[in-house]
Amino acid sequence: MNTTIELSQQLIQKPSVTPDDHGCLDLLAERLAGSGFSCQMLAFENVSNAWIVRGKQAPLFVFAGHTDVVPTGPTEHWTYPPFAGHIENGQLHGRGSADMKTAIAAMTVACEEFIQEHPKHNGSIGFLLTSDEEGPAKNGTIKVIEHLQANNIHIDYCLVGEPSSSKTMGDVIKNGRRGSLGAHLTVQGKQGHVAYPHLAINPIHHLSEILTTLSALEWDQGNEHFPATTFQVSNVRAGTGADNVIPGSAEAWFNIRFSTEITAEQIQARVASVLENYRVEIDWRLSGQPFITPEGRLVDACKTAIKQVTGIDTQLSTGGGTSDGRFIAPTGAEVVELGVTNASIHQIDEHTNIEQLMQLKETYKQVLTSLLLDQ
Repeated sequence: MNTTIELSQQLIQKPSVTPDDHGCLDLLAERLAGSGFSCQMLAFENVSNAWIVRGKQAPLFVFAGHTDVVPTGPTEHWTYPPFAGHIENGQLHGRGSADMKTAIAAMTVACEEFIQEHPKHNGSIGFLLTSDEEGPAKNGTIKVIEHLQANNIHIDYCLVGEPSSSKTMGDVIKNGRRGSLGAHLTVQGKQGHVAYPHLAINPIHHLSEILTTLSALEWDQGNEHFPATTFQVSNVRAGTGADNVIPGSAEAWFNIRFSTEITAEQIQARVASVLENYRVEIDWRLSGQPFITPEGRLVDACKTAIKQVTGIDTQLSTGGGTSDGRFIAPTGAEVVELGVTNASIHQIDEHTNIEQLMQLKETYKQVLTSLLLDQ
């Protein structure tokens, strides 16, 4: 069997629901040791991480990824068992088959082949792997980056294996991401009988006014790299369970995905100006700052490799959710996300196309060739 497919299946067959790595990192460390990599396991609280590296010279090229997956949902709804790694009609099925165990397998095999062909390549190659990307992301990549910085290890190029592609492998790569700022808003009122509203203060009405105002704001118009900043309400909670009682409080959770045209502090200030006439409490959570990697050596290497392997011209994008690239980019590294298609990620019957997985492995290998060999 093809080595990339075989390794993909081995990883999928480990039920590594976040934050449980379930032995994936040990498997990868042992595998890469055969190509001259050394591994440092880094555990922070209940999260397993690995820094696996070959060489000590610059430039340092790093593959980044996560071994954890989201829960399967009802397993009886899956066509094939979610942790079987079943192959049918040219598709590899299972949780993590798209997000993103296949990319990790492709990275690993690409490195093995590249090193076998070019054992005296320039620079160094590293793997930054975590089991805390799908969860809170507090003890994963961000902690590994802190460890690397404390040891004066600087990443020059980082390729994150997130499923960036849209319709076919390589049609889209991510060279940046929007920032993510979340909030939990509590509006205080005064509980009372619905028949005597003059004796109560309805927090639901006030919350509705606030959310309507915030959703109508134009935060910015975006720029050449980013779409305009967006505001979305994700949850609302209020009421006592009785239909004749005005509740004493109401809550909402919202998220703002923002471009480089506005800062988190500016967003918070604008929200505060809307809230100043209400009795409220608000708790903010900044999940990540926006970042952009302009066209340069890494972006060019990825575009060229995709063209060589697939014959298509890739599109640069900053859309979608956040990724662990948000922790790596602030160090000054060039960061790009390139992986398989994302149509089935987090869904029942997650799957990926085997032919496109082979293209991904070859694309990774070509990127290494572009950046770590004398041209």
